[in-house]
Amino acid sequence: MNIIEGDFNGANMNIAIVVARWNYFIVEKLLEGALDGLRRHGATIDTQVTTIYCPGCYEIPTVTKKAALSGKYDAIITLGAVIRGATPHFDYVASAAASINSIAVDTNIPCIFGVLTTDTIEQAIERSGTKAGNKGFEAAMVAIEMVNVLRKI
Repeated sequence: MNIIEGDFNGANMNIAIVVARWNYFIVEKLLEGALDGLRRHGATIDTQVTTIYCPGCYEIPTVTKKAALSGKYDAIITLGAVIRGATPHFDYVASAAASINSIAVDTNIPCIFGVLTTDTIEQAIERSGTKAGNKGFEAAMVAIEMVNVLRKI
């Protein structure tokens, strides 16, 4: 049996991180987690990582697609936080942000969904570095593993 799997060596890859400014008090912790994960797994942040800011999560797919089509990046991590409110706006924004999967399929560039979609601010805080871990760190691990598995196929 032949098995192909990725590893967690982040050296020799270029990563873009698309960061939504909306709810930045949460998102900045996700960014810190992602950078920490990349650094701990061999990426040189100054030369291998590009951080691209956009206004909010609704705009993430447009920026992600442009980055994917540029040919500069082996993977793109998206970070943001959509917190449910009293209107259906949450559903539209969360759905739009989640559309990055189609970009990954169309371009063969892993586009990692590190966007929190929570019911409360407290849930977002928990997932950005407190008791539920840091989803930014987890997104970085997925990016590294995906780049390495795709290189082996």
